[in-house]
Amino acid sequence: MPTVTSKDGTVIAYDRTGDGPPLIIVAGAFQDRKAMGAYARPLAEQFSVYAYDRRGRGDSGDTPPYAIEREIEDIAALIDEASGEAFVFGGSSGAVLALDAAEHGLNIPKLALYEPPFVVDDSRPPVPDDLVDELAKLLAAGRRSDVATVYLTKGAAMPEESVAQMRAESYWETDVIPVAHTLLYDAIVMSGTMTGQPLPAQRWAHVTQPTLIINGTKSFAWVDAATDALAKLLPNATRKTFADEAHDVSPETVAPAIAEFFTS
Repeated sequence: MPTVTSKDGTVIAYDRTGDGPPLIIVAGAFQDRKAMGAYARPLAEQFSVYAYDRRGRGDSGDTPPYAIEREIEDIAALIDEASGEAFVFGGSSGAVLALDAAEHGLNIPKLALYEPPFVVDDSRPPVPDDLVDELAKLLAAGRRSDVATVYLTKGAAMPEESVAQMRAESYWETDVIPVAHTLLYDAIVMSGTMTGQPLPAQRWAHVTQPTLIINGTKSFAWVDAATDALAKLLPNATRKTFADEAHDVSPETVAPAIAEFFTS
């Protein structure tokens, strides 16, 4: 298992597959590099794909206190490892982290983003202003299961009964609880973008590289509005919508579109 060392000394684990221009995949909430492997496999036919464990997940380290800047430095370390520049594909909250990395001037020639989960209208309740504080308090109390529950119900607007069913499944203990502390990190990444108000334009004022923004017709209505809002905000954006795809888009659908965009 290869690793890179981030600026603050945190070790970041990754898998590299394929041969071609480097492409880094940034995972969303709950996901690690193994989950991203499903997307890496088809993309590896044309790219050298780096699927990595974001800090605090899988085989990567974690150095407190958390800050978005540390995660950007993790991506920078991977870009350095990949010869100094790389395409970046991010999904959900990982798409927002990818945007922040581009804003900070990392050498990213093109971006592809799938459904950054902004809330920019009234099609769903906004995220409570105190979500980050609530998650931090639950973590400090060791209530990791409740962290995941609050993130899903208040952050992702999932029905409480659906989350209760998830908590009864075996994967809750094996897959959700181990990464529950990193949900605070994703909530910090998303801060200020799920208020039901227009996006904070200055946050990505320097993201001028070609950017593909994708969503699916079977996803949440509020994500469609978010995709529209970001496409209008970025000066060099291309919008693409997949029929019959939800928030957990299939690799077979999204990979060809990403490959075409990055190679055109």
